[in-house]
Amino acid sequence: MILRRKDIAKLGARWMPFADAASEDLPLRQLWRLALFQVSVGMAQVLLLGTLNRVMIVELSVPAMVVALMISIPVLVAPFRALLGHRSDTYRSALGWKRIPYLWFGSLWQMGGLAVMPFALIVLSGDQFKGPAWAGEALAAVAFLMAGLGMHMVQTAGLALAADRATEETRPRVVAMLYILYLCGMGLSALLVGFLLRHYDPIWLVQVVQGCGAATLILNIIAFWKQERVRPMSRAEREAPRPSFAAAWKDLMQQDGARRLLVVVFLGTLAFNMQDVLLEPYGGQVLGLSVGATTVLTALWALGALTGFLWATRRLSHGADPFRQAATGLLTGIAAFSAVIFASPLDSWPLFYAGAFAIGLGNGVFGLSTLNAAMARTQGALGAGLILGAWGSAQATAAGLAILTGGTLRDLVVHLVDAGLLGPLHDISLGYTVVYHSEIALLFVTLAALGPLVRIGIPTPKPDQGQPGLRLTEFPT
Repeated sequence: MILRRKDIAKLGARWMPFADAASEDLPLRQLWRLALFQVSVGMAQVLLLGTLNRVMIVELSVPAMVVALMISIPVLVAPFRALLGHRSDTYRSALGWKRIPYLWFGSLWQMGGLAVMPFALIVLSGDQFKGPAWAGEALAAVAFLMAGLGMHMVQTAGLALAADRATEETRPRVVAMLYILYLCGMGLSALLVGFLLRHYDPIWLVQVVQGCGAATLILNIIAFWKQERVRPMSRAEREAPRPSFAAAWKDLMQQDGARRLLVVVFLGTLAFNMQDVLLEPYGGQVLGLSVGATTVLTALWALGALTGFLWATRRLSHGADPFRQAATGLLTGIAAFSAVIFASPLDSWPLFYAGAFAIGLGNGVFGLSTLNAAMARTQGALGAGLILGAWGSAQATAAGLAILTGGTLRDLVVHLVDAGLLGPLHDISLGYTVVYHSEIALLFVTLAALGPLVRIGIPTPKPDQGQPGLRLTEFPT
C-alpha cells in the first residue's frame, strides 16, 4: 500500500505531539522553535535549585542557611512576574515591539548571572585573598538576582508571546505544551549537568555553569528570532495612558472563596517546597550519594511533576472537582515525605528516589488543580491576567519563603544538636527529618484550609467540544 502525501500529513497531525497546537499564524515548526526558551529556563532552574545548592553545602561547606538565602533571591523575584507581564502587554514602541525587548534583556540578565555565579560561589566558600569579608555573600546575591530576574523575564514574555500568536482555539494547547517542555527541559538538563559533574572539580564547575549561560543566550535568540508580529505605533498610541488593576483586584477579593484559594495555594506551596534546598544535600550527607547521583533527583522530580500534570489534566477534563483533586495531591505529598524520612533508617536509596518522584507527582497535581480552580474564576468581567497573576504571586512568594525556612530550620536543629541541647543525639539526618516532618504537618493544615472550598465550589465551565486533551486556558505570567 502506497501512502499519499496527504495521508502522511494527516497521520502526522494525529500522532505528532501537540500537532493540534499549531495554527496558520503559528506553524508547528515555529512553535517548536519558540519553545526553546522554556528549555533555557528549565536549565537555569536546575542549576539554581538543584546542582549548585548541593555543591555549596557539601563540596564548598557553605552553611545551609546562607545557601537557602541565596537560592531564595530569584524565587522571591517571581511575585513581580505579574508586573513584568503587564508592562510587556502595554509596552509602547515605535517599532511595535512588546515582547522582544523583555525577551532580549531577560536573556542578557540570565546569561550574565550564570557567567559570574561560579566565581562568586568560590569566593563565598572562603577562597578569597583580597577585599572585604562580605564580598562573597554580596557577589553571590547579585549573581543569583541577575539569573533569577532574567529567568522570570524570559518566561513571562515568552509565554505572553506564544499566547499572542496562538488563536483562541489553540491557545490552551500552546501554553500547555510550553509548560510541559519546561518540565522536560528541567529533566534533560538535570541528567546532562549531573553527568558532566559526576566528578567534581572547581574549574570544571566554572566551565559547566558558564557553558549553560552561553547556551541560554543561543537558545533564546533562536527561540524568539522573527517570532513577534510587529505593528508600528503612532505617537498618540505610545502616549496613551496604561490601564489600572486596582478596581479589578477589589472585585476579585470580593468573590466568595477567592482569599481562601490564595491561602491554600500559599500553604500548599510552602509545604511542598521547604525541601528544595535540602533534598540533594540529604542524599549526599545522609545516604552518601555522589553529585551526579543526587542531581538525578531533579530529573525524577520533574518526571513526577509531568506525570501529575498529565494525569490531573485528564481527570479534570472528565469533570473531576479541582479541589478534591488538589486534596489528592496533598495526600500524595504526605506519603512522599514519609518515604524520604524512612530512607535514612532503612539506608535505601530506591525508597529515597521514589519519594523524590512522588514529591513532584503530588506537587504537580496540587498546582494544576488549584490553577484550574483559579482559571474558572476568569468568567465575566475579571480577566485571566489578574487572577492567574495573583495565583502565581502566592505560589512564588511561598516557594521563596519555603526555601529560606527549610535551610534555616535545618541549621537551627544542627546547632542545637552540636551544642548538646537536645540530649545525646548525634544523628546527621535529624536536621533534615525535622524539616520533612514540618512539611507533613503543613500539608495537613492545607487540607484543613481546603475543606470549605469543596462546599463553596467553583463556576463550572462548559465542556470542551473541540480537540481532546489539555484544556488550560492560560498559564500565570
